[in-house]
Amino acid sequence: MSDAIYLRTAASTLAASLFAMLVLAASAGPAAADLRLCNNTGSRVGVAVGYKDADGWNTEGWWNLPSRTCETVLKGNLVARYYYIYAIDYDRGGEWMGQAYMCTRDKEFTIRGISDCLARGYDRTGFFEVDTGEQRAWTVQLTESSEQPASKPLPAGNPLTPAPAAPSAPPAGARAPGGKQAPIVPPGSQSR
Repeated sequence: MSDAIYLRTAASTLAASLFAMLVLAASAGPAAADLRLCNNTGSRVGVAVGYKDADGWNTEGWWNLPSRTCETVLKGNLVARYYYIYAIDYDRGGEWMGQAYMCTRDKEFTIRGISDCLARGYDRTGFFEVDTGEQRAWTVQLTESSEQPASKPLPAGNPLTPAPAAPSAPPAGARAPGGKQAPIVPPGSQSR
């Protein structure tokens, strides 16, 4: 009789252990794979993001990042190698911008396509390029202008680069007053 009790106790313990392992396995999801932006400034910052997926070009905004915070702006595995960011400093003025022109608007938006922004009733805004190196997750750090490295213009022939004769295209390397540009942070040095 004592063998039967021992077997029941062992079976109950084993069943409970297996159940606990299944619960833990089910709750442990895959590693986060997102596009995150960190505002490492003393100001509030508004952020817009552009990218190309299977259906074409998209721009989305606005994410409002308080000072010294990070936020996931696109959840899930990244669908593109290159992402484009535009950010504006609400408190001190200035912006993080680049030579890749996409459509935006003043209020929250999701816009399909990057051509004819003005004709379609949108603003035409210069975004800077982020090369994720085809990583599944990436973090971009927005910092003060005194902490910024020099930027490189987009290569000629890039569909986001304005035609050289476009009157509204700023010269290569141009920055807005107090213009800021964001350093790219490789995955190995991301803060989570």
